[in-house]
Parts: sequence; structure tokens; C-alpha cells
Amino acid sequence: MQAKATRSAECLSCLGLKGTPRISPGPPIYIGEYWQVEHAYPSALVGWLVIALRRHAVALHELSSLEFAEFGSILERTVRALHDATGAAKEYVACYAEQGGFEHLHFHVVPRAPDLPEEFRGAGSFAFLRVSGSEAAAPELVRRLCESLQASMADAESARRLKGDAAWV
Repeated sequence: MQAKATRSAECLSCLGLKGTPRISPGPPIYIGEYWQVEHAYPSALVGWLVIALRRHAVALHELSSLEFAEFGSILERTVRALHDATGAAKEYVACYAEQGGFEHLHFHVVPRAPDLPEEFRGAGSFAFLRVSGSEAAAPELVRRLCESLQASMADAESARRLKGDAAWV
């Protein structure tokens, strides 16, 4: 059963989750009861994902226990699928939700390539989001990765449910 998603008419994240406009040139990677996984766009980095709360909230203390529980499960699956798809040396996770229009709770999940230059590591990775449309990754590459991750997460969900994995939310 899907939770009713309450949204703010002024929030760019809420509008993006509603599809006006789409957050990404690719399809949603995963839609849970409380959270949705999307590819951030424009981004110069193919694989920059966002896990966004499907209702409007601006602070972590506003989350319910069920929202926290589902987030943990979705974060695990997202990181594992992203690592398998990109071969990342590690994955970054960040939640600030401070930029105007994007105060809505969302978590960035960023693959860090083994050979990434030092200036783009850690918080420096946000330079990949500060790009114009012409500097962004090709929409077709983003779409293909989204479709691949979507299939990977669906396969993992089916396998865990068949096993009766109680940790699966």
C-alpha cells in the first residue's frame, strides 16, 4: 500500500516527485512507500542519485519510525546496486536540504570513482551538480543507468521476498 504523499506547491523537490518537471531524464529507479530514488539532473556525474522523501518535510526529526526504517533499507539497496553498476571505490551519502527550493528532505548518494581527482572528493563532489545543461552528462547515459538500476533493485527485492527476508521493508 502506498502512503499518501503530501506535497508543498512551492517546493521544487515536491514538484519533481510529482513529475512537473521530471527530476531526471531517466525513469524513477525505485518508488517505496515513503521514499523515491531518482538520478539527480543536471549532473556531470552519471550515477549521482537522490533518495527523496515522498511527502514534504524539511528536518530529520520530522520523520516517523517507519520512514526511518524504510530509508535504511532503501539506502542499502541503492548503494549496493550503484556500486555494482559503477564499480565505485566508495559511495558518499549527504543530506543538507538547505538550498532554496530544495529544503525538502533528500539524500545524495554519490559514487566515488577510484581515480577521482582530490579536488572532487568529499564535499568537492558537489561541483558535479553545479553545471549547466550543456555540461551535464548525456541524458541517454543517465536513462540507461536508471533503467539498469531499476531492474537491479527490482530483482533484489524479488529475491529477498522469495527468501522471506524480514529486513526487507
